Amino acid sequence: MTVVPPVETSPRPRTLLWIGACLAVLALQVAVELVMGRTPICTCGFVKLFEPVVNSPGNSQHLADWYTPSHIIHGFLFYALTRWLSPRKPRTARLFVATLIEAGWELLENSPLVIERYRSATVSLNYIGDSVLNSAMDTVFMGLGFLLAARLPVTVTIAIAIVFELFTGWLIRDNLTLNVLMLVWPIDAVKAWQGAL
Repeated sequence: MTVVPPVETSPRPRTLLWIGACLAVLALQVAVELVMGRTPICTCGFVKLFEPVVNSPGNSQHLADWYTPSHIIHGFLFYALTRWLSPRKPRTARLFVATLIEAGWELLENSPLVIERYRSATVSLNYIGDSVLNSAMDTVFMGLGFLLAARLPVTVTIAIAIVFELFTGWLIRDNLTLNVLMLVWPIDAVKAWQGAL
């Protein structure tokens, strides 16, 4: 009598499907931004790994800048939110939801409405929006933050977020918390403090 071993069902095909869906969302984000007329890369004509000067034409135009930590924190927050709302869903399915949210924010952030809001309510008077490359990398960095939060202990993730916020707040007088505050509820004293840098 021959015993046939049970067929194991692997989650790998579903994982690859969700990762493919995340990449499709990223591709759609890039396509929509190009249709919106966003510049593909910095108008300077080259690509930097990191733009160190906040108040420069290269800010939000290259692969990374001082706002990259904010997008990593987005990933931490989206991991926590999706785990709380859908704890039984596969991690890659939750990453897909996080990617949808981040891509949606990137499209909104680079709309004329929000660009004008940045110019009028914050110290970013010369903000022109992100290049398509920078915007896509913001979504990639969010995904990195999501995957880090999935692997690291909660206390370590929280500690990293606090360090990122304190460091960028000290260095450039801006961070995720201040960015959200100044977009939603601008405070003149904070704007003056940020502008004094």
